[in-house]
Amino acid sequence: MADVLEKFGNTPSLGEYYSNAESEPELDMDALHTLPLSIVPFQTSGLKRARMIKNIQLEGVVELFNDKKSGSGQVNINQLSTVFDWSEDIDGKDQNIIRKLSTINSYDVYTLRISLRQLGIEVNETKQLKLSESKNKELSKYMVEFTRPLMLQIYGDSDSNIDSLDQIIGMFKSPDQTKALENLRKLANSLRIKIADIPDFIEDYGDIFMSLAYFKECSDKILPNVSIFVSDIQNFKENSHLSSQLDLMKSCEYLENTLNYITISLTGRFESFEKHSQDMWNDINPEIFRKVKGMIASHHATLGGVLCGLAVKMARWQEKFSDGRGGPVQRSEFVMSEMRAGIGLIEQIEKSAPDFSKY
Repeated sequence: MADVLEKFGNTPSLGEYYSNAESEPELDMDALHTLPLSIVPFQTSGLKRARMIKNIQLEGVVELFNDKKSGSGQVNINQLSTVFDWSEDIDGKDQNIIRKLSTINSYDVYTLRISLRQLGIEVNETKQLKLSESKNKELSKYMVEFTRPLMLQIYGDSDSNIDSLDQIIGMFKSPDQTKALENLRKLANSLRIKIADIPDFIEDYGDIFMSLAYFKECSDKILPNVSIFVSDIQNFKENSHLSSQLDLMKSCEYLENTLNYITISLTGRFESFEKHSQDMWNDINPEIFRKVKGMIASHHATLGGVLCGLAVKMARWQEKFSDGRGGPVQRSEFVMSEMRAGIGLIEQIEKSAPDFSKY
């Protein structure tokens, strides 16, 4: 497993997923594991100030508060009646919504767009299901990769001075080259749309590839931490006391094999996205674009579920044991009590990902 992940280099921080990470309302929608309940039209006023989060067991729980001094105040959904007065929830609608929200595997905006619709849950404003401006800017380095074929199609070169998706869209709304305008007409003909509709296509294109950029950035942060975790538990074999504990050794083997499968499968998915995206520009037309767009969108929920589960697990390990903290015994106990549970769910989500052969 460690060999599979060598290429990821230095281990990124997962501090945003730490148990004592304070809530930042304007950034909550950028996270995989948090859902500000203020976006849902609850009747119970107290719920609007809380968040739904994924805990270390990958359960959806309601977080009433979170700060460095008091920590995270989490309540299981089955115990909410001890905290909230449900008299405002006359028809039990709020409790039903909470139960449904707890079943969603990830609270990233792309998974939520799909899952909330499937579960019949309304939000106050659909436009709230979007990434923050700061996150959009942060993803620009990934977006340049995904939009380079589009820029080459129109301009014949790429512009490295792009900081946001809006700039990319703006380039095509106001092309500053005669050649670019000619190429825009060709692109419009290929897509069988009017040249005036090109900006809408660009925004549609940008939105679907922004989702891919988002998940790729998450993956680039999380997978190196998976490598560190696997390397850490492999060290248990070198400890004479721990290596004699059959249950521990069996659990470590299970974790290593399962995380190896998940990592290889997840990496393969991103490679397939890249190939299909590049191939699309060999003969761009409406059918091919819809096909690639549909392919990426069909993977949103499983990408989110896998990455959310891994992020929560690996962040807890990093938070507790990074920089050499914790001895072998303490680490092994944490593996058995906290890390093992839920890995099977992540594997199950990865195995349920759509088959690329259908595209």
